[in-house]
Amino acid sequence: MPREIHLNAFDMNCVGHIQQGLWTHPRDRSSRFGDLQYWVDFARQLEAGLFDGIFFADVLGVYDVYAASADAALRNAVQVPVNDPTLLIPAMAAATRHLGFGVTCNLIYEQPFLFARRMSTLDHLTGGRVGWNIVTGYLDSAARAIGMTGQMAHDDRYDLADEYMSLVYKLWEGSWEDDAVLHDRERGIYADPAKVHAVHHSGPQYKVDAMHLCAPSPQRTPLLYQAGASTRGRQFAATHAECIFVNGQSKAGVKSIVDDVRARAVSLGRAADDVKVFLGATIVTGRTDQQAQEKYAEYRRYVSSEGSLVHAAASLGIDFSRYDLDEPIETAQSQAIVSNVEAMNRTAGPQWTKRKLLEQMVLGSRQAPLVGSAQHVADTLVAWSEEAGVDGFNLSRTVTPECFEDFIGLVVPILQERGVYKTSYREGTYREKLFGHAHLPATHTAAQYRVPSATTPAR
Repeated sequence: MPREIHLNAFDMNCVGHIQQGLWTHPRDRSSRFGDLQYWVDFARQLEAGLFDGIFFADVLGVYDVYAASADAALRNAVQVPVNDPTLLIPAMAAATRHLGFGVTCNLIYEQPFLFARRMSTLDHLTGGRVGWNIVTGYLDSAARAIGMTGQMAHDDRYDLADEYMSLVYKLWEGSWEDDAVLHDRERGIYADPAKVHAVHHSGPQYKVDAMHLCAPSPQRTPLLYQAGASTRGRQFAATHAECIFVNGQSKAGVKSIVDDVRARAVSLGRAADDVKVFLGATIVTGRTDQQAQEKYAEYRRYVSSEGSLVHAAASLGIDFSRYDLDEPIETAQSQAIVSNVEAMNRTAGPQWTKRKLLEQMVLGSRQAPLVGSAQHVADTLVAWSEEAGVDGFNLSRTVTPECFEDFIGLVVPILQERGVYKTSYREGTYREKLFGHAHLPATHTAAQYRVPSATTPAR
């Protein structure tokens, strides 16, 4: 039986997300990002296309590595200005019944007690359709914004994250028993105090002595996304993540990451199919290859090379303004996205240059676009699923909304005809739709924090 392909739209509450410069295209509508109706219409469009969810990226700082200034980021709208994505979710959820909402929240700068309440609230308001993309950040500008002199070292951030996760699991899974809420009008008892437990946590980074403020939400713990591909990030993902977001230029490279993370998960007592992998993809399509190529050539005219370098400089931790086009670039140890530097060294070699980097960023990002007819795109997505073991794709926007109109109108019907894409939604929460159970399974590390008398089903 063919593997079912899952789809997320990959977006951000800003003008310029991944493909830098395409906001200048005359048909692009991303400058309406501050208009709530724009997002409501987008949610309805995605649900009409049976997308599993929208995956919101987010950053808490500005891209100021390039030329040691945020000026170029501001000129090119490189993920600034950027608004809070969590505030969009209730309105988008009210306009849909099935669409899931994965939202990026940086745990380094979030107090766990307050964050746990916010996510439980969103899970209640969406009927169990919220997910959390767990990130530890990579911008010094974000650290400075909250009073730190700079961000923590890469592996130290993951050490802090492990403690953070144990604390929010205690709040989500172990504070309220499933039957704590009685809502007994006759006796005037809303909740049974014996079934609500304070969390006592005292660790290196956090101390909490309080009960969770929210009654159990439909999923309790939100669906868990994670995007770390470094060695430390993979171990964290194998421990915590249900869905993993990866990028890669070769099927062999992606398959090695997929296999490694799943093997690590199995070694921790989880099942291999407890982890789904979503590959980042940028797609330009049409009814024919010629139409797609013509659209691709048109889009390329609006790419911002400076904006592309600004984004790459921040994610790689390298100031490209200091280098000539063909000058070898030093890749000293960076505290930014370590896996990005490792990937560049693999694809361009240790002596790569700014020219080589720009040659890769044909649509304003380091993600190579898939360009071709709808049939070609469908064939390629199926091949990735079968050969690399990925479960789905996070589709980056190019020119919006037409890029999703093209995909939904042209590619989705072909995937459905081939039996690899759903023709209707399953009922249930975000987790139920993807995994068949509303709560985290008993094999997940969060299960250890459940109170013994809780009646949460194992799967």
